[in-house]
Amino acid sequence: MPGIALLGLVPAIALAVAVWIASLPLRDASLADRAWALLVAAPAGVYAWQLASGWSVADRATWMFALLAVWAVRLTAHITWRNRGHGEDRRYAAMRQEHGPRFAVRSLFTVFLLQAVLAWVVSWPLLAGAGHPRGFGIWDLLGATLALFGIVFEAIADAQLARFRKDPANRGQVLQHGVWRWSRHPNYFGEACVWWGLACMAVAGGGISAAWSLASPLLMTVLLLKVSGVSLLEREIAGRRPGYADYVRRTSSFIPRPRKP
Repeated sequence: MPGIALLGLVPAIALAVAVWIASLPLRDASLADRAWALLVAAPAGVYAWQLASGWSVADRATWMFALLAVWAVRLTAHITWRNRGHGEDRRYAAMRQEHGPRFAVRSLFTVFLLQAVLAWVVSWPLLAGAGHPRGFGIWDLLGATLALFGIVFEAIADAQLARFRKDPANRGQVLQHGVWRWSRHPNYFGEACVWWGLACMAVAGGGISAAWSLASPLLMTVLLLKVSGVSLLEREIAGRRPGYADYVRRTSSFIPRPRKP
């Protein structure tokens, strides 16, 4: 299993390098964001190739890889469509300005290869699931339900935000209806649910011997809450939208719940 895990890192790194090369003439390091879901799916493809021995609707691995495929296709399509024509994301543009000509090479390590390693860790429940493919019990059903809920909830949140941003009348305003009324970051909450659900299925198959795969949802939750998600985004939004402070006061930051009066 450790050997197969390391083998899964190879396509993630290869894809990250390819995307980095494509980003150089475009001067757009945010291509890494478009490739994120594919960086997760690439190791999972290796796990399926190495460990799968036939597919059945009664097997946990079948459901786990199907859920991963739906997640990856939806997220890649959404980010690609959202970012079209907008150029480099302001985060990477700021890094480019700070590091100057060195950023081209520096981004290979600090953006693309870093994301490849993170994506590899996130893919671990698929490795555990492929290693224990047989059977589908109550915990698998709960995990699959949670993962599917996360995919749908995240898709709804993304669609509502895209529709809100499309209306010029909403420029500078704060989205406070739909699922955004319950959480300031419902898309991130949905993303976390996907990985906790898949990890639940992995542990359902492997028991304590698959507990290492919980590193995936733990890492994803930390990234969403403390690194590239909630904390980073809210620092940027607070200075640009005057009504955001009241939205923060009344609305849960992550887990959906009724608003404060």
